[in-house]
Amino acid sequence: MSVPPAPAAPPPSEGAPDRAAEPPADVRHSQDPPASRDPQASHAPRNPPASQDPPQDPRASHDAPQDPADPAQTAAEATRSLQGLATELTARVPQLLEAMRSVGTGLELHTTLDRICETAAQLTDARYAAIGVVAEDGDGLSDFVYHGIDEATARRIGRLPDGHRGLLGALIHQPETLRLADLSADPRSCGFPAHHPPMRGFLGVPIRVQGEIFGNLYLTEKRGGGAFNDYDVHMVRVLATEAGIAIGNARLYEAAKQRERWIDGSVAVTTALLSGSDAEDALAVVAEQARHLADSAAGIVLLPDDEGGMEVVAVSSERPNGALGVSVPPESRIVADLLDGQAVFVEDAATDPRIMTDLARAYGPVMMLPLQSDGRVLGTLVTPRTRGGRPFTEAERTLATQFASQAALALMMAEAQRDRERLAVYEDRDRIARDLHDLVIQRLFATGMMLESAQRRSDVPEVRQGVGKAVDELDVTIQEIRTAIFALQQGPAEAPSGLRTRVLREINMAAVPLGFKPTHRFVGPVDTVVGELTGKNLIAALREALSNAFRHARASRIDVVVDATHELPDGRQGVRLTVADDGVGITEGGRRSGLRNLKRRAESLGGDSWYGPGIGPDGGGTTVVWQAPH
Repeated sequence: MSVPPAPAAPPPSEGAPDRAAEPPADVRHSQDPPASRDPQASHAPRNPPASQDPPQDPRASHDAPQDPADPAQTAAEATRSLQGLATELTARVPQLLEAMRSVGTGLELHTTLDRICETAAQLTDARYAAIGVVAEDGDGLSDFVYHGIDEATARRIGRLPDGHRGLLGALIHQPETLRLADLSADPRSCGFPAHHPPMRGFLGVPIRVQGEIFGNLYLTEKRGGGAFNDYDVHMVRVLATEAGIAIGNARLYEAAKQRERWIDGSVAVTTALLSGSDAEDALAVVAEQARHLADSAAGIVLLPDDEGGMEVVAVSSERPNGALGVSVPPESRIVADLLDGQAVFVEDAATDPRIMTDLARAYGPVMMLPLQSDGRVLGTLVTPRTRGGRPFTEAERTLATQFASQAALALMMAEAQRDRERLAVYEDRDRIARDLHDLVIQRLFATGMMLESAQRRSDVPEVRQGVGKAVDELDVTIQEIRTAIFALQQGPAEAPSGLRTRVLREINMAAVPLGFKPTHRFVGPVDTVVGELTGKNLIAALREALSNAFRHARASRIDVVVDATHELPDGRQGVRLTVADDGVGITEGGRRSGLRNLKRRAESLGGDSWYGPGIGPDGGGTTVVWQAPH
């Protein structure tokens, strides 16, 4: 008979079906005397009620037989047992075939599990159905899909069953068909939580996928108050076999889609890293892609620091978490493993004694993967989930490890590419410096000598005075060119560490491609109040702004201001960088990736960045503002 589907909803908590176990089958009906606590009593056969036709096949006993490991054997045995059965069972075969057809449609795993629950409930006229998915380690449930309980009741019940105790826990370790007239009478039952609907009749059947236990299908509370009969057992066992095939197909499909997503993520990382981004942006790309692919609360990249520990240098998170700049001390046992190139998997970061940072207290399962290529450990990729979040599966760990290796290789390739580009720049700067020294200065010097000679031979005071001023201007010009030559010949390792000096160095380097030197102004004690992390990001922001001005603005004037006395909107003391030009401005529909990078840098430090009109006529050009706390 056909029964309309019950509304889908959360599962029974403890009394609800849990994983399959191999307890003896209790075949008592609600009219039978109370269940005996004697374990042997549960195996005793009973006579069927008068209202039912007994099965003609002697193999269809009321005691549920041990489920064979091979799904094909299960299906064959169940099919043989249908032969010669009562008219009622024969009449339900079309319903069973329709149920099998319904279960076999679709490839999305969770949708398949929902459909199996609903179909099984219709097939057996049960009020409630659930599937408990056994965890990879075989201890407890990793997922619990239910049917028949509305959302409001589910919220009142609260936490889903975990399969660590009670009847559901027993079914995990003893995966065989179990039928109970009153599940509360079973000694393994530990009762229901508050607000849980009452349940008595129970039928549990294991679901096997490719010979391995996937979970258990649970049915409770047959409509009308009766117990599940032999016909229900036969039907559900056949359905469970078909469900195993459908689940196997869905798992293969999801595994393929998951691998495809990680491969696409690796391609996106490689493309972004080789597109010319600087090192900080490259690490931010890795963190962001890892967070999305691993479905984690954050993506974090750590690099080794000077003290032997590791420092957070890139963070991708939906919410600000203050992680950027946090250091993990070298005393942490995890640091040694990570620097040695070993992956570390943590079940609960909040309680793991190896993690020695307060930042970890907000997270649960964590993957810590070395960014390692060709034996060289560049850093560590961390993907944490929130407390109580779903543990990472073995497949996710494998795919994430492969992603980290691919990202490390891309980082090394990007670093090599940047080294080649820097080498080309340095070679070009050396050539320019030589030309300035050997040609321009020498010609200016010769011109100055010629003017001095002319000055001495002139008898007109005004001419002598004008020539003298020209010679002085030439001397100043020669000194400025020599300063530029020094800046061009200065390598990055030779640059002093003061923020003021680093700003001047960036301005002098930009002067070469620009064809003019941007003006600059410092406000406040720049070198003493601005921290190293903020200073490093400010220099990167200045470099990005100057680069944008050179490549897109076509400006003839650029003003740079670094104000270390600026007060942020929230009252904190900060530093503000302003880069203004008189160029063409930002065209409509033009690229904004550089500006987004500036804003992301500022926001990671608790600051902000924006742009507005420039310093050209009528506001022509662009002004970029970047600010962050000291």
